[in-house]
Amino acid sequence: MADTDNSSPPETAVDFRRISLRPFDVADIDDYMAWAPSEGVSRFCSWEPNFSREEGMKRLKSMIFYHPWIRSICLDGKSIGEISVKGFSGGGDRHRAEMGYVIGSDYWGRGIATLAVGLVAEAIFWEWPHLERLEAVVDVENVASQRVLEKVGFVREGVLRKFYYFKGKSRDMVMYSLLSDHHVSQD
Repeated sequence: MADTDNSSPPETAVDFRRISLRPFDVADIDDYMAWAPSEGVSRFCSWEPNFSREEGMKRLKSMIFYHPWIRSICLDGKSIGEISVKGFSGGGDRHRAEMGYVIGSDYWGRGIATLAVGLVAEAIFWEWPHLERLEAVVDVENVASQRVLEKVGFVREGVLRKFYYFKGKSRDMVMYSLLSDHHVSQD
């Protein structure tokens, strides 16, 4: 273990008390446009990079008015990412839901995504008492996102080969899950 000087935090350190989750608002459009259209951010997301402000507003309104559970990840009230949970409503699938999240590249590697995923993982089982299983499906190349889930306590279940047809190509995905009776921990 390396000897480090803990007297001053590294430049990338974030006081987690400054992080919050809240519903999106149309007033978030400028913050949203600062991170969402980035090629790096959208690499593993369903949307294409470099979209217009008009397209961003349309997407933001769609999230606000039609998504069952989505929150803005905020630093000092400024939107820097999003996190969502979508339930499966068909047949006997009411007991499970899928989590997705994305954060602006300026905030990668600071523990913010891990904190947000942990907060949602703890809260969603309380908010949705019928929920027994929270899933996350992550591109096999998205190692950073896999690590976030593992830090929070999600269990890697395996690789789903050619699971999504995404941006013109079939993608292998890693399935993660967290069960309602599993203790959520954050390293």
